[in-house]
Amino acid sequence: MAKILIVDDDPDVVETVGLFLRQDGHETAAAFDRREGMAQVAGFKPDLIVLDVMMEQPDDGLTMAQDLRRLGYKRPILMLTSINRATGMVYGKDPDVAPVDDFQEKPIEPATLIAKVNHLLRQPEV
Repeated sequence: MAKILIVDDDPDVVETVGLFLRQDGHETAAAFDRREGMAQVAGFKPDLIVLDVMMEQPDDGLTMAQDLRRLGYKRPILMLTSINRATGMVYGKDPDVAPVDDFQEKPIEPATLIAKVNHLLRQPEV
């Protein structure tokens, strides 16, 4: 099916998300920080990215999404994060700050994850 890159500094999240996506027939690759994620985008060429917000720096995921969009990456980005719970503030999609296609709180039910991913993969590139 699709090639999906999972970028998160938590190996348990990467493994669990990857497991569910592979069970749904997708090919996955992993990165554990923004630098590694950007390198994987160039080499793996994912159809979709599952991206955490807070990694080495509190805004690494946001910065990575901004950089990707600036570089012309038009494929879907699903931001999967616990930032709202961690900070007490409400974050969501924003064309400048969080240029992603969907913003979901962790933990996410496997069926919801698969539904969101498959929905985003069916959307036309913008």
